[in-house]
Amino acid sequence: MKKKIVLGLIVLIPAMVLAACSGNEEGTESNGNKNEEASDSMEGMDHAGMDHSSSGEVPEDLERAENPSYPVDSEATINANHMGGMDGAVATITGAYETTVYTVSYTPTTGGASVEDHKWVIHEEIKNAGEKPFEAGDEVVLNADHMEGMDGATATINSAEQTIVYMVSYTDTETGNEVTNHKWVTESELSPVE
Repeated sequence: MKKKIVLGLIVLIPAMVLAACSGNEEGTESNGNKNEEASDSMEGMDHAGMDHSSSGEVPEDLERAENPSYPVDSEATINANHMGGMDGAVATITGAYETTVYTVSYTPTTGGASVEDHKWVIHEEIKNAGEKPFEAGDEVVLNADHMEGMDGATATINSAEQTIVYMVSYTDTETGNEVTNHKWVTESELSPVE
């Protein structure tokens, strides 16, 4: 009887350890994204798979803003909560561009729940965009990879606005992590540093 109990424990303990490790990884991921998801729910968006940093590359046809309120290398305060740790962060401007920005809703190409009112996709990140801006209700194909499953996804335009958009680098106010060349923040989402 003791041999059966010992043998059972030998089999059971590694299985429990593996299950705990597996569950722990998932818990770590969801804990890491908990603040993101909380702030995302404020705006009805899910940015759990968002790539906050980027290489800084922009579409070739994207026009630099001639006279932006916040020139490259200047600082501004972010007043947006696209994701946790963004609102209130002091950002360094790494790019300023004149374009049309869109909020879009789409189903990721990787599957999963649809993403509602994602901020922001710019005109130049839409496949075969042409010159004329899109309007609310238009269906487009995304050519951007801010989030997993975004590139190639069919999306519906929710809103469109002609403005200056900024690429910014900042320190996440919740994690302390550096975010570099984040795409995109609009001019109305920035204010002077006090």
